[in-house]
Amino acid sequence: MRKKKLVVLTGAGISAESGLKTFRDSDGLWEGYNIEDVATPGAWKKDPQLVLDFYNYRRKNVQDARPNAAHIGLAALENDFDVTIITQNIDDLHERAGSTDILHLHGEILKMRSERNPSLVYTITGDIKLGDLAADGEQLRPHIVWFEEAVPMMEVAIPIVREADLFVVIGTSLVVYPAAGLVNYTRENVPVFILDKKIPYIGNTGRLTVIEKPATEGIDLLIQQLSNYTV
Repeated sequence: MRKKKLVVLTGAGISAESGLKTFRDSDGLWEGYNIEDVATPGAWKKDPQLVLDFYNYRRKNVQDARPNAAHIGLAALENDFDVTIITQNIDDLHERAGSTDILHLHGEILKMRSERNPSLVYTITGDIKLGDLAADGEQLRPHIVWFEEAVPMMEVAIPIVREADLFVVIGTSLVVYPAAGLVNYTRENVPVFILDKKIPYIGNTGRLTVIEKPATEGIDLLIQQLSNYTV
């Protein structure tokens, strides 16, 4: 029997429980920086060293973090479902937890690319330095989709969401577009589950199940709810 297609959209809330700070926490800052100073094309043009320092620091934070119960619970769902995780997060915690089909909407902190050619992408575990060049001779930059940049992986994500038999949202405020709009691409009558410590208002719908808890606390309840759809 074919496993049901389970598509999961994850956001910063799931990684926050592994100690990775989100820029929307409370002060509007990301590790003490204004977003426009470290996460926009203009910031890169103005002060590339500051941008590299910021992401080099974040890369170390990611490497020090560990997958939490929510990451591990999602990986275990592959036993019963055909799972694709679409994540807004740039860390590799889903991979390290054991999930095997992950689409990173906003890039990956453990990769770098040519500033001119987005297809020249390389794995990195250390620091990116000014003067580090891609094969085309251009400066290497973090493989991150910055604010004000297009999100090319949305074109890949939308067909995946349209194929979902079940759709889950974890740890995202559903205010960062275009990712937040993915829920609108689910087919009619597809059950939607939202697990977050603060559930946003997204309209009245009979196919919506909400679990208003932090991801690590609500993951077992989510798995229990999803077990009703395994047959």
